[in-house]
Amino acid sequence: MAPDTPLQLLGGLTPREFLRDYWQQKPLLIRQAIPGYQSPISPDELAGLSLEEEVESRIVIEHGDRPWELRRGPFAEDAYQHLPERDWTLLVQAVDQFVPETRELLEQFLFLPSWRIDDLMVSYAAPGGGVGPHYDNYDVFLLQAHGRRRWKLGQLCDSDSPLLEHPDLRILDGFEQSAEWVLEPGDMLYLPPRLAHYGIAEDECMTYSVGFRAPSASEVLTHFTDFLGQFLPDEERYSDAACAPASDPHQIQRDALERLKGLIDKHINDEQLLLTWFGQFMTEPRYPELVAGAEIDMAECFGALADGALLVRNPSARLAWSEVDDYLVLFASGNSRCLDASLRELLKLICSADVLHLENLAPWLDSDEALTLIHELVKQGSLEFAADE
Repeated sequence: MAPDTPLQLLGGLTPREFLRDYWQQKPLLIRQAIPGYQSPISPDELAGLSLEEEVESRIVIEHGDRPWELRRGPFAEDAYQHLPERDWTLLVQAVDQFVPETRELLEQFLFLPSWRIDDLMVSYAAPGGGVGPHYDNYDVFLLQAHGRRRWKLGQLCDSDSPLLEHPDLRILDGFEQSAEWVLEPGDMLYLPPRLAHYGIAEDECMTYSVGFRAPSASEVLTHFTDFLGQFLPDEERYSDAACAPASDPHQIQRDALERLKGLIDKHINDEQLLLTWFGQFMTEPRYPELVAGAEIDMAECFGALADGALLVRNPSARLAWSEVDDYLVLFASGNSRCLDASLRELLKLICSADVLHLENLAPWLDSDEALTLIHELVKQGSLEFAADE
């Protein structure tokens, strides 16, 4: 996607202008970002998804004296018969992994790294429905897909912002409104992290939320050090060879801290290990159980391709690639594999193509390394054969 081409999705801004002036800085209202947009799924179909065991869903109901009750799915078939006529919201996570027609929307956001996109959440709200004033620690694009929703924007928040006492929901205790808009189908609102917002359905409506992965510093440090620990031998320890005699045996001297810092820095600053961990971490599937491998041998795999079968990415898989020195690394659903630099275009194809088949794979069919890679991705479950129509 050209960085200097104006996009209707961004209200006529180029990706470069949007990233420079708005991304993670300030909100942007885009009228008719996708003109005439119609939701690929109906409210009934969304409710049907919430009945499924593998789908993450929840219902938020606002009561007068006891506001914002949370119910978690999967729901029973009669769950919606007992809801009030207004003031409730159904939220379903990762709809893009279960409804292929919704994935096309995510492709419009590829001016951002694909590994940063988390999922597509779809919400349905009865009139008056909302989840209360709150903030998120990540960027989000809110596309109105059906009906109208009133969005109120508030203050920047942080972990010290007061919240209402609630066992399940993080609702702000205090909302300092700064802007208010009603969004129609096709309108979209971009919100940077930590900006308070409050959406209220004007009528029966559906909103598509494109959220982004943003690991916290706590997650990064905890997960990376756990990853590092797998590679460190037990005999590598703090040492103080050639240290000076202790003037006070009970004092921790500055030189001890310097030696400890050196031990940590030696491993923390290993860029290859950091890249390996980061690629694996950012491509971990939201639902690993949905990335199920196939028991298939090499001959069977490529025999199927020769017979006209098509390979597609598993909707729950995440793929990315990078380069280190003179070799490449492919990250696939939390795993990594080092590859020869000659396979650069193949990695790009695997990560971006809608379909893999004998024709577009032809340049690499003489490479044992390429054939092994494709076979392993099928066995792992990141690639799968398309079902017959």
